[in-house]
Amino acid sequence: MSLFFSDTLRKLRTETGLSQQALADKMYVTRSTVVRWETGSRLPDAAMIARLSEVLDVDVNMLLSAAAQSDECPNVIMVDDRKLILTGGLPILEEVMPHATVMGFTQASEAVEYAKANRVALAFLDIELRNTSGLELCRTLLSINPRTNIVFLTAYSEYALDAWSTGASGFMLKPITPDGVREQLQNLRYPFWTGGEGV
Repeated sequence: MSLFFSDTLRKLRTETGLSQQALADKMYVTRSTVVRWETGSRLPDAAMIARLSEVLDVDVNMLLSAAAQSDECPNVIMVDDRKLILTGGLPILEEVMPHATVMGFTQASEAVEYAKANRVALAFLDIELRNTSGLELCRTLLSINPRTNIVFLTAYSEYALDAWSTGASGFMLKPITPDGVREQLQNLRYPFWTGGEGV
């Protein structure tokens, strides 16, 4: 799944003369965690990648790039019950993330079915949906794949506190803009390669 990163990590670790256990000790993780990173079954989050760069004395951007390119053609979804918002937002997401597969949904149930069949890397969710809340949809998507990055979209800033309690990566006030999306991509819990500049 994440072979580009795993190969890079294994190469850097062996070049520095560290065993898997020695790297684990320096990272304050278990050896099995390092094994999962090096076999590609698990990808460390942004905070762990930053710590790896310090321990291995390499540029953090190199590791982030390796991690990002490990996700081939990531799936990005946007859920909003107003078609006008999707019509305006989807082209912006495609512009900022040209390597991603971008899908829009007006129904939370459709987004859930898509997430069950496809690994969703990033979901932009309206908080006020017609038949449910984006907060509830967030919890459902994370139960399907805990590594899905969630960014909430709303016109109401008072939802921010509730949004953060869900484990989301970010929060954006509408309308969605290219610069706003790029800013959110810098703060993802699980970074991935989008094909865009600076990501």
